[in-house]
Amino acid sequence: MLHIYKTPDEVSHALAEWITTNIETTLQKQDRFTWVVTGGNSPKQLYELLAAAPYRERIDWSKLHIFWGDERAVPFDDSRNNAKMTFEHLLEKVPVLHDQVHIMDTTLSPDNSAKAYEAILHQYFPDEGPSFDLVLNGMGDDGHTLSLFPHTPVIHEQKAWVTSFYLDAQQMYRITLTAPIVNRARKVAFITFGANKANALYEVLKGEPNVDQFPSQIIQPASGQLHWFVDEAAASKVKA
Repeated sequence: MLHIYKTPDEVSHALAEWITTNIETTLQKQDRFTWVVTGGNSPKQLYELLAAAPYRERIDWSKLHIFWGDERAVPFDDSRNNAKMTFEHLLEKVPVLHDQVHIMDTTLSPDNSAKAYEAILHQYFPDEGPSFDLVLNGMGDDGHTLSLFPHTPVIHEQKAWVTSFYLDAQQMYRITLTAPIVNRARKVAFITFGANKANALYEVLKGEPNVDQFPSQIIQPASGQLHWFVDEAAASKVKA
């Protein structure tokens, strides 16, 4: 489903309500909610909204289990670290339980970090069936999501749920969830705004299948829901 709003501010408010409602509804049926959060700049306002009234009070934070979709292999106190950003804008401001927050451990080697993270996921999810209750993704203006960058082999990973690799373009290692485990999620939501995303959004949603060029195309929940929360600038070519 494509949800288009006039401004990034409206996108963030709509997504905050949508996420909160989903958490409330899910926790009426089960005793935990597993949520993959995303890094980057796009979700910062969203996280600030969720950390404040009325959303902060509506969410039962003690039942949330938090994961990350990907991470740069840099220390936690590095400004580029996705977990650091999420803590600063959300997790330090809400009563989430420490042992239910699972960062990708960058004190380990990238390979060992990926293996350790996959081991955590296997404690939560069986080999088949649904995985996360919600995966929140961003999308780059090159069409990447998670650390699935154009023309990288990780796009086509079939077995590992988590992997690491060296991204030449950024001269750093990345750790990332892979398409197989994300596509088992009950719901996936993308947050995307800005005119610089317009071409990629059009290609991902309306273009010919080309996951190597536009990796976000590979995120297609097998039996779950896929939602895009975008602003009018990002949706300009789709609407045209």
